[in-house]
Amino acid sequence: MTDTAIALYKARSELGEIIYHLVRNPLGLAGLIIVVAIVGSALLAPWIAPYDPVAMNIQDRLQGPNAAHLLGTDQIGRDTFSRVIWGGRVALKVALPTIAGAVAFGLLLGMIAGYGPKWLDSLIVLFFDTVRSFPTVMFALAVVALVGPSLNTVIFVIMVTSIPTYGRVVRTLTQSLKQSEFITAERSLGAKVPRIMGIHILPNVLGPLAVLAAMDIPTVVGLEAGLSFLGMGVKPPTPSWGVLLADGYALIRNTPWLIIAGGIPLILTTLGFTFLGEALRDVVDPKLRGKGGK
Repeated sequence: MTDTAIALYKARSELGEIIYHLVRNPLGLAGLIIVVAIVGSALLAPWIAPYDPVAMNIQDRLQGPNAAHLLGTDQIGRDTFSRVIWGGRVALKVALPTIAGAVAFGLLLGMIAGYGPKWLDSLIVLFFDTVRSFPTVMFALAVVALVGPSLNTVIFVIMVTSIPTYGRVVRTLTQSLKQSEFITAERSLGAKVPRIMGIHILPNVLGPLAVLAAMDIPTVVGLEAGLSFLGMGVKPPTPSWGVLLADGYALIRNTPWLIIAGGIPLILTTLGFTFLGEALRDVVDPKLRGKGGK
């Protein structure tokens, strides 16, 4: 059996065990249901949304919830429920590529820093410290002000500023595993660095990274909504939860439904991924698995 086949077999076995323990945890099951509902509604937005999210109908402006418009309409007659559903699609378009890219680069740099020579470790840590020295929101505002607001700009900024978080976690775990007896035994038997990192280190760092990524998705969604609220995110008329909040704030004296419709998805997203992340932490950490699984 090749090294790749061994790694895939281990990953598949661990994934099945994680799912088994996850569905037995009430908190994890609730988080999983919320996350599946949010992701499913975003993926199926063209079929779930009853109206075109950017179609205007001035005659129906600022209506409250009714049979035709479940969450009412905005100031130019657009259906709020349709905009909420499509806004979830925008949020995931930002969150998933951002987290995936940050995890991939953080994993690579963290493993190199943790297992490589001291000078390379110092250089990578210097890069992490330099990136993290800039507050994320201020850095995002500066970049957006230079190149203009767009979805790709938001993704790039948040991804770059998130890399050090994952890189530091992987670096610490790699340094700890590097001193383990089984790694020392592998080296004494002549195992090469790619085999050690791919077979022994990588599977042991993926669990904590998955927990951290699940916890960070609401943060990324909130950052996108905040930038869109300030007019620095997606451009109108693209539906976004942050744009809904901005419209609701401007029209709060006329109708409360817009700000409620923009706020509830953010709350549910935070709760769902937080519950899921907490449950994953209980499953991944052997000391907590016995408590969380009962």
